[in-house]
Amino acid sequence: MDLSGFYDASPGADDLIGWHINHGRDRAGDFFPAAQFRNTYYRPDVIAKVLETLDEGAAVRLATIESGRKAQAVALTEQLPPVVTILSPGEGAMVSTSDVTVRFTLRSPSGEPVTGVKALVDGRPVSVARDLKVTAKAQAESDVQELQVTIPERDAEIAILAENRYSASVPAVVRVKWAGRGPGQADAFVIQPRLYILAIGVSQYQNKDLTLGFPAKDAQDFAAVLHSQKGRLYRDVTAKVLTDGAATKDDILDGLDWLRKETTSKDVAMLFLAGHGVNDSNGLYYFLPANANPDKLLRTGVVFSDIKNTLASIAGKTLFFVDTCHSGNIMGARRGVADINAVVNELASAENGAVVFASSTGKQYSLEDQAWGNGAFTKALVEGLGGKADYTGKGTISINMLDLYLSERVKQLTGGKQTPTTTKPNTVPDFPIAMRR
Repeated sequence: MDLSGFYDASPGADDLIGWHINHGRDRAGDFFPAAQFRNTYYRPDVIAKVLETLDEGAAVRLATIESGRKAQAVALTEQLPPVVTILSPGEGAMVSTSDVTVRFTLRSPSGEPVTGVKALVDGRPVSVARDLKVTAKAQAESDVQELQVTIPERDAEIAILAENRYSASVPAVVRVKWAGRGPGQADAFVIQPRLYILAIGVSQYQNKDLTLGFPAKDAQDFAAVLHSQKGRLYRDVTAKVLTDGAATKDDILDGLDWLRKETTSKDVAMLFLAGHGVNDSNGLYYFLPANANPDKLLRTGVVFSDIKNTLASIAGKTLFFVDTCHSGNIMGARRGVADINAVVNELASAENGAVVFASSTGKQYSLEDQAWGNGAFTKALVEGLGGKADYTGKGTISINMLDLYLSERVKQLTGGKQTPTTTKPNTVPDFPIAMRR
């Protein structure tokens, strides 16, 4: 991070740095992670220029000219997000009904109006019993707000976050313990989730210069290993696989819409992307469908916001597997390989709530080899989901177990040249995603 606040960060790291705002001797200060200001201050291009020129002012000017971005005109103190404090239930409170009343206060340090409040259960958005009336400028914490949130009949984590026009708050989180009907009672019935998969892989592009070896096969193999989970962890598995000529921009957008509509709050959704991903001159990320023209990204590429909005609006648990940092001088020497860190951090924020498995870190290339029959990431992913990531020997594979397996196996396959990363929102607990065959 430089003196102006611009920063670069690996996945998850921008939650660990930020700004401490004091409010005088008689009031506690607030800490705001850099992640809350990502849209303004995440500027790896500026940091690169600082290291190149050793002159912060010159670096900002050069990066602004090259990117075409407008200079930031709003002070940080005017962009501060709201602050939420949960009053009840308390941490570890016992609950015996699915409907839980959450009492909380809102505060807006910047004076910006609070534009919305969201409730999350285990990291995913839930509907609330009634609309919340938010005062125009919630400056004081004297007004107590209430929301009624529905939780599953088990231990759960409830989070409340508030938004203004600039960003969302750090979620206020409370964990509650289920004390109601137990699984041993006669009328208790646990419904297994359904799994919906959208697997997209593009090896053959209309632009032959973009051709890759294994993304299409990667998507097929990913869907196949998870289809075997039907009747195990999931009561049903439905996969839509789009490869090569069937993965045009329209096909992909239709697939995203299908995934959003099909997945209910009791289900799990997985999106797998393999192929080329690039950043434009403004740093905006695009996935390249089979009919993409790198010189006309806005018209022919799948923009990141379409992916983000889909994953954020899915009611159930959401996982995103992305393997798009393949080598090739797609965008010209100045732009080079896509920077995946911004995509990972944005999707894994509390307000978007996706668990993200990325094939590589920063500007690393994702490697593929005939000997593996896949990209290194998918090779390890299929092995892990197939059972090799079951480190405890209990038959289930969780997010954390798969993360560990991917890290070790991809490092082994590539001789340390590729480093996958897994980023999970703090509001999402570890949970099983597959069972060993």
